[in-house]
Amino acid sequence: MAKRRFSEDDGQPKAKLTREGLRKFLGIFRFVLPYRWVFALGLLSLALSSVTVLAFPFFAGKLLDVAQGKTWMFIDSISQIAFILMGILAVQSVFSFTRMFTFTKVSENALADLRHSVFDKMIWLPMSFYDSRRVGELMSRITSDVSTLQDTLTFTLAELLRQILVLVFGVTIIFVLTPKLTLFMLITFPVLVLAALAFGKFIRKQSKKIQDQLANANIVVEEALQSISVVKSFTNEWLEIGRYRKSLREVVDTAVTVGKYRGLFVSFSIVAFFGGIVAISWYGANLVQAGELTVGDLFSFVIYTSFIGGSIAGLGDIYSQVQKSIGASERLIEILHTPDEREPNPQHLKLKGQLSFENVSFEYPTRQDVTVLREIDFQVRPGERIALVGPSGAGKSTIISLLLRKYPVSHGVIRADGEDIQQYNLTSYRQNIGLVPQEVILFGGTIRENIAYGKPDATEEEIWQAARQANALEFIEGFPEKLNTLVGDRGVKLSGGQRQRIAIARAILKDPSILVLDEATSSLDAQSERLVQDALEKLMLNRTTFVIAHRLSTIRTADRILVIKDGRVAESGKHEELLLRDDGIYRNLLKLQVENSSVAPV
Repeated sequence: MAKRRFSEDDGQPKAKLTREGLRKFLGIFRFVLPYRWVFALGLLSLALSSVTVLAFPFFAGKLLDVAQGKTWMFIDSISQIAFILMGILAVQSVFSFTRMFTFTKVSENALADLRHSVFDKMIWLPMSFYDSRRVGELMSRITSDVSTLQDTLTFTLAELLRQILVLVFGVTIIFVLTPKLTLFMLITFPVLVLAALAFGKFIRKQSKKIQDQLANANIVVEEALQSISVVKSFTNEWLEIGRYRKSLREVVDTAVTVGKYRGLFVSFSIVAFFGGIVAISWYGANLVQAGELTVGDLFSFVIYTSFIGGSIAGLGDIYSQVQKSIGASERLIEILHTPDEREPNPQHLKLKGQLSFENVSFEYPTRQDVTVLREIDFQVRPGERIALVGPSGAGKSTIISLLLRKYPVSHGVIRADGEDIQQYNLTSYRQNIGLVPQEVILFGGTIRENIAYGKPDATEEEIWQAARQANALEFIEGFPEKLNTLVGDRGVKLSGGQRQRIAIARAILKDPSILVLDEATSSLDAQSERLVQDALEKLMLNRTTFVIAHRLSTIRTADRILVIKDGRVAESGKHEELLLRDDGIYRNLLKLQVENSSVAPV
């Protein structure tokens, strides 16, 4: 299983509470800014809710004092205190509802914007980015990492602020009311705080491990479902189930370990918390007996202590959740800050189709020690048909990738209509190139939507005309729903020939100046190949065309054949010219294919 890596060292999200980590975490809050006033209302409601709930123990203590016949200010009736307590609960409930509603509204909208921004960035990232990432890994970023931030913005952040307010105001109140008892209680604070920090650090590491293991498990599912036909062809269902079970077992083992230590910490917290209450009650009872404290004040102090102790005990979990959020935000920020291919102000550009490769050499960014193309040099006239042939791995597809500007050339220059292609706006430039690949991938919508992908604003008549030119009406009109027929995931409901003709119709609708045919008929039966080849002839008319082919019989009519070997143009010429070369590479390739086809079983 390939490792999922985003950082330069170990790929783990750096969740330490450092200035840089906090800066990246706070960087996510720019998505909250459009909703800042609603968020401010939530923060105000949170503060008022926390302050209101802190008033409850004070009046609960006064209830006991009044019940013993004492008067507090102008209040001498327990009914008056009871009404005040009910009023506090009512007001607190309103503030709590407002806080929950506003925080949820802000987080849902902000994270929808974040998801959109991450997907927007991913779509514009260059191919070099995807060469070192897997689909499952990127899916994990936009799902699990954003979900982690969702929990933080909706609950964890509010809970952290609430616990801090309770802690600060609670300690202040009890220190004013009962300074002696407060000093005695503060002796227990350092132990709980240090334990919470140590536990939070441990849980942070384990939670990151669980997050990575879950992403690994998701990758197994992603790969298996994307290649389900291969899985079934090789009867490897049990193999994939075993891989997934193994990944899940790793998650379970780590989660159980975390649960064990979490349980130990909770047990420790309970003993420390209630033990502290017993000690405080003992000391407070002595103060009451000495007349230095009223029963009501002692009761209020115990409740305040419960609130404060609960806040301290909860800080460990909150701290670990914040650490996870920092790790998630670092991964997302890293994606959002990755340079992409987006260029401003695309304009209409119609190339004539004149191309030239001038001493072009290339190494892939992920394999810079291997030179794939070496001093490629050739020119193409507008409307010329160029065939690229050669053994697998010779560099044919790489030439097309450079033409499409999926990667910048390492050395040399590629020109279109006399200009370096790097000087054109990328979107405007690519709109001049149409591609019909060997393995056509359709989107899981209708036939209409897949054809219109070549021109999203195409009219109904243009779509029908493109389908007609691609010889696709033959099967489209045979479907009850015609253009509204669903093609299924990746086009599985259509045959190979049908998918190819949809791809050709898509390219016709795009009306490109430059056309790339990558083994467009290699996997078709004779009848489908005839229909597809006829559609391709119409498509290639008056367009500069590159044809990648292993079946040399399909490129005899090319204006020029470039034989690529070891990253170089080894031979160049028409079909008849290359056949005249003794021991020529093209002649030998064609001879091998003829011999293989003549002995192949019928």
